[in-house]
Amino acid sequence: MLGKTANGLFWMYRSLERAENTARLIETGQRIALTRLESGEGEWQSVLRSAGSLDQYEANHDEVTKEGAIDWLLRDRANPSSVMSSIDNARQNARLVRTALTHEVWEATNAAYMAALDLLARKVAERDLPGVLRAVRQRTSLVRGMTHGTMLRNNIYNFARLGTFIERADNTARILDVKYYVLLPSASSVGTSLDNVQWETILRSVSARGGFRMEYGASGGPREIAQFLILDRRMPRSLAFCMNKLCDNLRYLNSGQPKLGEAQTKAQQIERTYLSHDIDAVFDYGLHEYIQNFLGLLVELSGQIETDFRFYE
Repeated sequence: MLGKTANGLFWMYRSLERAENTARLIETGQRIALTRLESGEGEWQSVLRSAGSLDQYEANHDEVTKEGAIDWLLRDRANPSSVMSSIDNARQNARLVRTALTHEVWEATNAAYMAALDLLARKVAERDLPGVLRAVRQRTSLVRGMTHGTMLRNNIYNFARLGTFIERADNTARILDVKYYVLLPSASSVGTSLDNVQWETILRSVSARGGFRMEYGASGGPREIAQFLILDRRMPRSLAFCMNKLCDNLRYLNSGQPKLGEAQTKAQQIERTYLSHDIDAVFDYGLHEYIQNFLGLLVELSGQIETDFRFYE
């Protein structure tokens, strides 16, 4: 395990990012569901699977329904990855490392928790869901803004960033998987207006639509969107951007050491192996298989980070 301080920082920021990303995943499922010609609850089973919550959900519920899946992902305390559980966990970790945080960061984290308690005190009606999801994103973004604006660029900041970008890379990969592998109705839909609308939804879900239009105008299609979200180092939620930041922060933490740390070596290997090809190579390999392998390597990297810095206080 990480040392107490490092562990608290790593999981505080990972949990905050998870809360925001779970909200984005719910929004993605909701928007894509609106493009489906037929209604059905099976797609929410797919969203739960992509969130890594399906097994726990099925252990607590008799069947998968849209309302049940949204409530489970949003506010159910039995789900350790729900938005409410994640924000609660972030606040608990922030309390443990209170002296490592600026006053502004602590206040923003506490305010996010209090707002979540109010917003998620009861089951959220469908008409209120967009506003609740937007409020969650705004509150977690405020913590991130206070971190950027008030924290020293030292090892405390580096551990916060490691938690953020491990979780962010995981989320972008999962949202891509929801679209391409799980929610696409059939192979015959590829390239159709339905396919394009769903890819547009993916851009919106990671706040990438504006940047994408600046780069590609109105002509970009699924291939360009996948390129943008996987390999474009300028896009703050792309896999390449996240891995680059992880490598940077691990390098700062290991500066002065006689050799590279195991986590730093693993991060560099992931970057070279998975993020140095063009998008055609990714599609030739198989996007779903690519994403699943990438997610597995992120889990290994997270564990290695905890091993490398287990004595850091």
